[in-house]
Amino acid sequence: DNCSSDLEATFTDSVADGTCPNASIITRTWSLTDDCDNTATFAQTITVQDTTAPTFSVPADITVECDVDVTDLTITGDITDENDNCSSDLEATFTDSVSDGTCPNSSIITRTWSLTDDCDNTTTFVQTITVQDTTAPTFSVPADITIECDVDVTDLTLTGDATDEADNCSSDLEATYTDSVADGTCPSSSIITRTWSLTDDCDNTTTFVQTITVQDTTAPMFNETLPIDIDAECDAVPTAETMTATDNCGTAEVTFEEEITYGSCMGDYIIVRIWTATDSCGNEAVHTQIITVQDNTAPTLVSSFNDTIIVSCDAIPEVPSLVFEDSCSNNIDVSFNEESNQTNDLEDYNITRTWTVTDDCGNQALFTQNITIERSNIIEAIDVNRCILDSEFDLFDLLSGDFDMNGTWSVDSGDATIDGSLFDPSSAEVGVYTFMYSITEGPCPTEKIVTVTLDDDCVVLACGEENVVISKSVTANGDAYNEFFTITGVEDCGFVIELQIFNRWGAEIYKSNNYLNDWNGEAHGSSIGSSGKVPTGTYYYIINLKNSGLAPIAGPIYVATN
Repeated sequence: DNCSSDLEATFTDSVADGTCPNASIITRTWSLTDDCDNTATFAQTITVQDTTAPTFSVPADITVECDVDVTDLTITGDITDENDNCSSDLEATFTDSVSDGTCPNSSIITRTWSLTDDCDNTTTFVQTITVQDTTAPTFSVPADITIECDVDVTDLTLTGDATDEADNCSSDLEATYTDSVADGTCPSSSIITRTWSLTDDCDNTTTFVQTITVQDTTAPMFNETLPIDIDAECDAVPTAETMTATDNCGTAEVTFEEEITYGSCMGDYIIVRIWTATDSCGNEAVHTQIITVQDNTAPTLVSSFNDTIIVSCDAIPEVPSLVFEDSCSNNIDVSFNEESNQTNDLEDYNITRTWTVTDDCGNQALFTQNITIERSNIIEAIDVNRCILDSEFDLFDLLSGDFDMNGTWSVDSGDATIDGSLFDPSSAEVGVYTFMYSITEGPCPTEKIVTVTLDDDCVVLACGEENVVISKSVTANGDAYNEFFTITGVEDCGFVIELQIFNRWGAEIYKSNNYLNDWNGEAHGSSIGSSGKVPTGTYYYIINLKNSGLAPIAGPIYVATN
C-alpha cells in the first residue's frame, strides 16, 4: 500500500457442485484493505476433479475340484484391499463366464473383478478358476465268498453286489464286473476272479477284486423213495430196488451190494442192502436197508367165511368145515369151540364159534364167527284208560318190543272203528275195547291183544307226568306214520326236553339238549359205532323235562328202519 504497511490479504470461498460427487468449482474472493479502508478485490477459480481410478489386488488364478462351491470366496479368493484417493467404502464385484472343460465335470471360469469409485473411475482385473475332476468314485466291493456249484454266480443277491457307489461330482453310477474263471480241484469246482469297476463322468476309475470260490461238497440224491428197514415173512422178501441218483452239478453213479446173515432156521435171516451214489467230485450218498426175515405169520383161512351172521328165530346155520393154509409150515393144528349166551326164549342171544389155528412155529390165528339170533316179533302190550274226549292216538303206542311193524290191526271186541293203527276215543262210547295186532308174514308170526278202557273222567292234571305222551315205536320207512320219536302232551308247559337214546348194550347213539320231536332213527356222528340209520330193534330212552320238577322218565322204544 502507498501508506499502510504490514497488510495481509484474506479470502472467502464459494463452492459449487462439480460433475460427480468428488468434483467441485471453488470461487475464491481475495481482499486487501489498508488502514483507511481502501480495499482491493480479486477472484480466483479453483476446479476440483477426480480422474484417478481406485486400486485393489485381484485373487490369484486357482484350480479347484468339481465338488467345490465356486461362489465360496473363502476358497476361490476375495478382494480385501479396495482403495481410492477420494471415495471410501468401495466393494469390488465380479461376473463369471463359464466355458466347458475336458469332461462333463470340468470347466474354466473367467472371473472379471471390477472396482468403481464415485466418479466412475473403474479398475478391472481377471481371475481364472479352473474346475477339474481328479477324484475317483468309491464303493465297497462284496466280500470274498465260497458257494456251491449249483448256485447261479450271476445272481448278485447270492454272491454280493456293490450298492454304495458314490462320487464327488457324478451321480447314478453303477459298478460293473468282469469274471475270469480258473479250474478248481475237481470238475464241478472253480475259482472266479470278479473284477469290479466304477468310472465317473471324467473317466476316474476305482477297481476292486472279489474272489468267488465255487466248490462241490453236496452229495448226490437218490431219485426214488428210499427203501426202509422192514420185517419180511420168509415167503415175501422183496426184490432189491433199482436206484438212480441226481447230482446238483453233474451226474452220479449208483453201485449196489447185498450181505446176508443166516439165523437159527431157514426162515430166519438178515439181509443188508447198500446203495452208494458217487458224483464226479467224490461226494457220496449211502443208503442202507436192513430186512429182517422171519416166520411170524399165522395160518390163514382159505374157505369163504361169514364172521357175522344175523338170523331170526331158530334158523341157526350148521358149523362150516373150514380149510386153512400157512406160508411156511405144512403142519397146522386146528381146535374148535362154540359158546351161547342164551338165557330165555324171549330175548335175542348170541352164539360165538371160535377156530384156533396154530402152525409148527407157534404162530396162532383165531377165527371167530358171531351169530346173532333175533327173537322176532316179541311184543309186550300195555292196557290203558282213555277219556272219550281224548284225541286220536296210535295203537302202536300200546306195544313195545322187537317186532315187525308191517302187521295188521283189527278190532277184537267192542263197537269201535280204527284207521290203520289209529283209534279216536271220541268216536266210541264209554266201555272196554280190545284190539288185535297180527303178524302173519315172516319166520315168527304172532298176535297180540291190547285193551283200551274208555271212560268219561276227563279231568286233566296240567303239566304232570300223566300228561306226557311218549312214542312206543318209530317206523322210519316213509309211510308218514310214526316217522319220528315224539314227546307230546306238555307243549304249553314251558318245559325244555332233554333226550338220550341208548342201544341194547347201553351205548349212547343220540342226544339232544333241546329235543324238537325230530329223531327218526339216525345215530349221531360221535356215537359209539357209525353214524346213519340204526338197525331195527329195541332201544331205550331217558327223558328229562327241565324246569318241570319231574324225575327223569326212562323206557323202551322199538325202532324199525326198513
